[in-house]
Amino acid sequence: MIKSSSKENIKVFDCTIRDGGLVNNFFFSDEFVKAIYQACVKSGIDYIELGKNNSPKIMSEDEYGPWNFCKEEDLRRIVGDKKENIKIAVMSDIGRVRKEELLPKSESVVDMVRIATYVHQIHEAVELIEEAHKKGYETTVNIMAISKAFDDEIDEVLELVSKSPVDVIYIADSFGSFYPEQIKKLTHKYLEYAVKFNKKVGIHAHNNMQLAFANTITAAKSGASFLDATISGLGRGAGNCPLELLIGYLQSSKYKLEPLLKVIEEYIVPLEKELDWGYSIPYMITGLLNEHPRSAMKARANNDTKYLKFYNSLLDVQQ
Repeated sequence: MIKSSSKENIKVFDCTIRDGGLVNNFFFSDEFVKAIYQACVKSGIDYIELGKNNSPKIMSEDEYGPWNFCKEEDLRRIVGDKKENIKIAVMSDIGRVRKEELLPKSESVVDMVRIATYVHQIHEAVELIEEAHKKGYETTVNIMAISKAFDDEIDEVLELVSKSPVDVIYIADSFGSFYPEQIKKLTHKYLEYAVKFNKKVGIHAHNNMQLAFANTITAAKSGASFLDATISGLGRGAGNCPLELLIGYLQSSKYKLEPLLKVIEEYIVPLEKELDWGYSIPYMITGLLNEHPRSAMKARANNDTKYLKFYNSLLDVQQ
C-alpha cells in the first residue's frame, strides 16, 4: 500500500472524456460529459480533463467533436461557473494549438493546461508551458512515447522541462509497453530531476498488457503523486487505468466509489455497444513489441483474429 504520508499528496486525475475522445473523435453528447463530470465531483476526484484545446483553424470541426477544441462556451455548458471542488484541465497537442487562442485564466473555467509532446518537440512544449503560466494556469508536460527514447534523450528532456515553470512532469506509457519494475525505475529518474526544481511527477498508463493499474500504483508507491485514470478504463485502444480500481485501492475517505459505479451502470455500459476499447490480443501484441497501437486498432476494426499472422507481421517490421 501507499504510505499514509504519501497519500496526502496524491491527486487523482480523471481523463475519461479526453482519452475516451480518441475512440470516437470527441463526439460525446453534453448529457454524457455532464454525467462524467458530476460523477467525478461526487467521487471527490481532484482534476478532470474535459478534452483537448486544439485549434479549429488547424483541425476540422466537421471531423472532430467539440471536446477536441474545448471552446469556453462548450465548457461552460457543462460546468457553469464551476463552483464545485474539482479542477478543470484541457490538453494541448504540440503542433495542433495556437498560443494566441489560449484565454487568460481570469476569463476561463480551465485551471490547468496539459501539454502533450514528443521528445523532438520539447522546445515548443517549453514555450507553451511558459505562455500558459503567464496567463495564470497550472501546467503539466506529458512526454509521449518515451519507451522509444534513449536514456540520454530522456535525461536531456527532463533537465530542460524541470527548469521550466511546469508544475507536473508525467511519465506517459504511450504504448502500454512498460512493466512495473521499469515504471519504478523511471519514477525514480523523473523524481531526481523534479525534486531539485520543486516539481511533481505523474503517471499516465495504457492497458495493452493489463498492467495500467499495476504500473499506476507502482509509480505512486515510488513517489509519483498525480495519478491518471479513466472510468471503466475508457480510452484509446486498450484503454487506461480504471478509475474505479484506483479509487478502491486508495481506500481514502476523500474519494467515493459509489458515484463511479452508478455512472458506469447508466452511461458506460450502453457505450460499450457502440465503441471498442479495452484489453485484447492485438493490443497485447503491440504492447509486448513496444509498437504504436494503430495496427491493432485496424485489426480490431476489421475483426481480424489471425493473431499469429499479426504478431509475425510486426516482428518482420522490427527486423
